[in-house]
Amino acid sequence: MCGIVGFAANPIHNEDENLWIAFNGEVYNIEELRKDLIKKGHRFYTRTDTEVIIHLYEEEKEECLRKLRGMFSLAIWDKKEERLFLARDRLGEKPLYYYHDGERFIFASELKAILKYEKFSREIDPAALDAYLTFLYIPRDLSIFKGIKKLPPASFLIFENGRINIEKYWSVGYPPMLKASEEDICRMIEKKLEEAVRIRLRSDVLPGVFLSGGIDSSAVVAMMSRCVGGEKIKTFSIGYGNEASSYNELKYSRLVARHFKTEHREHVLTPRVEELVYDVVSSMDEPFADSSAIPTYLISKMARQEVTVALSGTGGDELFAGYPRYLGARVSEYYERLPVFLRKYIDRAFYNLIPETTRSGDAGGRIRRFIHGGARSPCRRYMGWISFFDHEEKEALYTEEMKHRLIDADPFEPYCKFFKSIKSEDFLEKIFYLDQETYLIDDALHLGDRMSMANSLELRLPFCDHELVELAAAIPPGLKLKKFRLKYILKEMLNGILPAEILTRRKQGFMVPLGIWFKKDLNSFVRELLNEKDIRQMNYFNFSFIRWMMDEHFRGRRNFTHKLWALIVFQLWHKIYMEKG
Repeated sequence: MCGIVGFAANPIHNEDENLWIAFNGEVYNIEELRKDLIKKGHRFYTRTDTEVIIHLYEEEKEECLRKLRGMFSLAIWDKKEERLFLARDRLGEKPLYYYHDGERFIFASELKAILKYEKFSREIDPAALDAYLTFLYIPRDLSIFKGIKKLPPASFLIFENGRINIEKYWSVGYPPMLKASEEDICRMIEKKLEEAVRIRLRSDVLPGVFLSGGIDSSAVVAMMSRCVGGEKIKTFSIGYGNEASSYNELKYSRLVARHFKTEHREHVLTPRVEELVYDVVSSMDEPFADSSAIPTYLISKMARQEVTVALSGTGGDELFAGYPRYLGARVSEYYERLPVFLRKYIDRAFYNLIPETTRSGDAGGRIRRFIHGGARSPCRRYMGWISFFDHEEKEALYTEEMKHRLIDADPFEPYCKFFKSIKSEDFLEKIFYLDQETYLIDDALHLGDRMSMANSLELRLPFCDHELVELAAAIPPGLKLKKFRLKYILKEMLNGILPAEILTRRKQGFMVPLGIWFKKDLNSFVRELLNEKDIRQMNYFNFSFIRWMMDEHFRGRRNFTHKLWALIVFQLWHKIYMEKG
């Protein structure tokens, strides 16, 4: 057996050196665990988190994972038992890949480390490519390369006698709904969020904060200001020029910075992003087309000039119902009462009449997706809203060979299977669970970790504290989205803590105005990467359909921003990982 470990240069051992550990991440309750282990007679030769974990494993084996509060991926080799133990944190903040060909078992925190294995064949998995074009990321059950897999979050893997066994050690589950008053629930959230922020401040230097001016990042700044007293907090924001004013949030981040008297830094992103794209794509390992990776990379780079650790508000939308699509989900429960034939008629009659726009929000695009999925089952309707290339578009996009390789492929099936397994009759509660188990982990947490690590910055996420996640799961869905108010209970908790303008502002994601830039500044960049020669040579896509998409987008008739970006990222990734090696 051979292990390639991409997250530790110097493994740590226990007292008799029969257990060795490699560790990537941060455990926030490490000092409490160390004190308890010393009382039990363990001797330490370092001050690292890593050594505490190896002694804890020595005491409790895989049960030790339940005591770790933090983000991590780890590997423990038991020399005596010849047993390899791999594990990943509850929410999946830290990645862990593995590969087994019968001769070698290889594991790493970066996919590119496994590619160093001389016998590995770089063969693209067509199902993974199809899922990527559907969601803009590759779900955890797959990787872009055949044979390489991801260890699921909240799971451990034991490799022994040539066999792999994977078990889940934690799940948020389906706790009984809280029956407390709104006021009491607000106090519970406030206490747990402040605690989650406080333990993530344990560092040699005070962490900074990614401040978008949205509710979640502003809440992190508010809780942090309580914890540090009069010490200055450093906050960092990304903005855009006048040509993309609908995407700009700087006025809100400045408002929060002034309110809490932070030491604030800003970076205005220009359309000349070509030089950034290579760094972003190569750092991701796999094709990944959520364009939020670009500002996340830049804000990480900016923050790293002043701090080594930063906090972010990632996770708040999934825990407390912050996405506008949740409003659509609530409306769809009423829309579903219309006869199926009427919903199909509305789709046929009005879908192509509704204009799209490259402005932030794109209300027309959201309405088109809503009515297009009107006649589907609840799960497939929701998946249609959060996906990009649909079945009809793929039929036009893929070559005949690609379609043949994807016979019976259905990227929605694993999601709908999980959706059906959720023990709730409430549609909103089911999609909250679905997003936490899929989009949050495979998209939001993945891009945050990769873009921060690419700049040697440690990113910590208070909203992903598993105790806060468990509390949020017990809050009735009707208090998260109440009377069509997103994040109702979180906003109630923050009333009087954050400026009123922040609590009442329109939801805006961490987006990039690519659609606007594509039409002007990046027109030649798009056409250069999506050129006919390269497209035909790869034999995955029909160039004629891609050319039609570019023409429609550049002339302002359709908004294909995300779909063109997905193709651009894949083309560049293919050049880096498949052609250059």
